[in-house]
Amino acid sequence: MKSTPAIRNVVWLSERRVALWVDSPAMGTQIQVQLLLAREWNSKPDSRFPTLFMLDGLHAGDDQSGWTENAGAETFYADKNITVVLPIGGAGSFYADWRRGDNGRTYRWETFLTKELPPLLEHDWRTSAVRGLAGLSMGGTAAMSLAARNPGFARYAASYSGLLTLTTLGMPQAVRYTVNDAGGFDSDAMFGSATDAEWAAHDPYALAERLKGVSLYVSSGSGLAGARDIPRGIPGVSTNWVGMALEVLSRFSSQQFVAKLNKLSIPIQVNYRPSGTHSWPYWDFEMRQSWPQAASALGVEAAKPDCAAAGAIVTAALGKSWLGDCLTGEFPVAGGVAQDFRGGRVLWSADSGAHAVGGMIAGAYQGAAGPAGALGFPISDETPIPGGARQNFQHGYITFGNGKAETHAS
Repeated sequence: MKSTPAIRNVVWLSERRVALWVDSPAMGTQIQVQLLLAREWNSKPDSRFPTLFMLDGLHAGDDQSGWTENAGAETFYADKNITVVLPIGGAGSFYADWRRGDNGRTYRWETFLTKELPPLLEHDWRTSAVRGLAGLSMGGTAAMSLAARNPGFARYAASYSGLLTLTTLGMPQAVRYTVNDAGGFDSDAMFGSATDAEWAAHDPYALAERLKGVSLYVSSGSGLAGARDIPRGIPGVSTNWVGMALEVLSRFSSQQFVAKLNKLSIPIQVNYRPSGTHSWPYWDFEMRQSWPQAASALGVEAAKPDCAAAGAIVTAALGKSWLGDCLTGEFPVAGGVAQDFRGGRVLWSADSGAHAVGGMIAGAYQGAAGPAGALGFPISDETPIPGGARQNFQHGYITFGNGKAETHAS
């Protein structure tokens, strides 16, 4: 492990979704971070883009973010002109710097997210210093806590069903239960005993005054079964018992937090929903509902500008429903033109004609520097082969199978 943070490995998952493995000296291991690159990342190669850190919940997985696995973040943010940062892992961590290691993990998430990672993204991935934080459940807690503890780091912070008081009566005990349930962790390793000062030092309620000047969004359901729940047969009761209880806790703590902000005359956008449990369909909904405020705070347009395909590119796009709508107009690339769509891109040159690329083949092509790299332009559409697919380029081909793409340059 290097003594300084560094990006160790890069895997392109599509033409604008990329996985990075980052050496974290603070945590003594590599951390995976996925990026959903800004809409104009390809078409404006000299531009920098704001970032929105999307934080996961208590049961964060080690392979991908819940925002892409359980919600529609990749599709939703495809036409947004920000780069979404998705930290992978951190189950039960509250994205904090823990007092000591526990259960085989060294959690120093605050240092990683606010100190180690941003300079790497600014240097290699054209991000700017304009940042937002949003998260669900423990990620909502962390969004508020990190924004308060690191003045100037974030212009926007959003909590969807977060626990926004950590020191009020019974909350340390509730957190103790949740981190244990998330992976057998001990909250004493995080902040110490329930009376330790570290609890207040990470409590959004206690830190509320430090959120002046940050654009704030808070939402919570009521715990009653809603349109996205499976009803048990009793009015208002869901089959998701745990989700009902956790959302009641979230609602109570969010109300206390908002009351504190109101007392301090700190503006906040609040949405208390009449129903809804602690579950992904509601967080996906809030991600979409909060976007106009996030866009305003981060300084980008909320709506996608008008665009249309034309000429050879529109001919190549016809019949390919997987491409979806266009995201940009045509823009120049080395030796030709390209146009980005929600599900892929179309490239044209006089020698190759126009062809679409998408999925992991498009990712591998992007990782090989696209038309400026060794492959040149695509000369065929993707075609099926046993166990996968293949696409031919001017100077080689890319195959996809068994969940990975391989580049063969001649």
